Amino acid sequence: MPTLRFGVNYTPRRGWFHSWHDFDPEHAREDLAQIAGLGLDHIRVFHLWPLLQPNRTLIRATAVDQLVHLVDIAAEFGLDVMVDGVQGHLSSFDFYPEWTRSWHHRNVFTDPEAIEAQARLLRTLGHALADRPNLIGLQLGNELNNLVEHNPVTVEQVDHYLDTLLAAAEEGLREGQSATHSAYDAAWYGDDHPFTPEASARKGDITTVHPWVFSADCARRYGPRSFEVLHLAEYGTELATAYATDPARPVWVQETGAPEPHIPSSDAPDFARATLLNAAECTALWGVTWWCSHDVDRSLADYPELEYTLGLFDSTGRRKPIADALAETVTELRSRTAGPRPRSTALVLDCTPATRSVSGPGGAYFEEWMRLRREGVRPAVVLAEHAKDGSHLSERGVKELVRTP
Repeated sequence: MPTLRFGVNYTPRRGWFHSWHDFDPEHAREDLAQIAGLGLDHIRVFHLWPLLQPNRTLIRATAVDQLVHLVDIAAEFGLDVMVDGVQGHLSSFDFYPEWTRSWHHRNVFTDPEAIEAQARLLRTLGHALADRPNLIGLQLGNELNNLVEHNPVTVEQVDHYLDTLLAAAEEGLREGQSATHSAYDAAWYGDDHPFTPEASARKGDITTVHPWVFSADCARRYGPRSFEVLHLAEYGTELATAYATDPARPVWVQETGAPEPHIPSSDAPDFARATLLNAAECTALWGVTWWCSHDVDRSLADYPELEYTLGLFDSTGRRKPIADALAETVTELRSRTAGPRPRSTALVLDCTPATRSVSGPGGAYFEEWMRLRREGVRPAVVLAEHAKDGSHLSERGVKELVRTP
């Protein structure tokens, strides 16, 4: 039985990610000691693209050294680390270096020199970090598809961009370390979105999913305590598995959290527990990484309201009830001696890029999957193109196919 990984996306308590402007190792140690105290085994970390690469041909060695130092501090507390490279988008803010903006505007997805600059940054980070034994790997950046609105791009151009940057990230890594990329849920549910489910599930070493309950208004549509909300991460994992060409490809629930008011604070502990337990019913699950470690301090302005309360710890460092629920559930899951059973029944997903939303909250496919799951069927997801492929179904343990009415 593979060991499931449980971690948290690290948001520095003091100064949020602006703390990279004056990185304080002792502050980081305080934060990471709290995270390790929950019994978690890894963190995901984010530096800021403008600080790492303020000019297209300049990568600041001091900023790279800060990142390496943080990875070393994590090792002191037994924490492995996934490093995101191009930030990019974080909590409703976009961080572009000035050489991509205003008079110097370059499309970050299509401009050849902009792509090469990002590749150079990822190669640099890979070479700087690869000898750290606690490095999980290198991710291209956080939810890069959030930048599409200001950087128009086609599916083919996205594929070229991802292939180029993944090759650059892999260049410096060692065996056993992973190169990945991530996208917010429009990649899975957004009709004709240029970042596709196929790209998410077939490029890089691990499929990452970010099943947020506000996506497609899931929590508001069904209710914060609804079956649909409590099984959303499980569903996202099964949906991602369907798009993979390798049946054994791992899926990482890399971001999920309890955003208020979508999930009231009184419901957050139960939501966290159910999310972990239900996701752990998926055979492909690599692990779950909660968003996030620490609340955004209210002295910082202009964040969406939900961003101020997403942490397992508040902005003073106080441990919240959701942290206790998460830690207890992780301990319970680690004590299990048997993994989840393969899913012998699958619901066939038949959609096109223009009708992808049927698989999102509110869509006919999504609701039929949830109906079956509520009845105890535990359905897998199989793409229509694989429905007659006996070897594909056999490799996944599927014996019965069901179609939406």
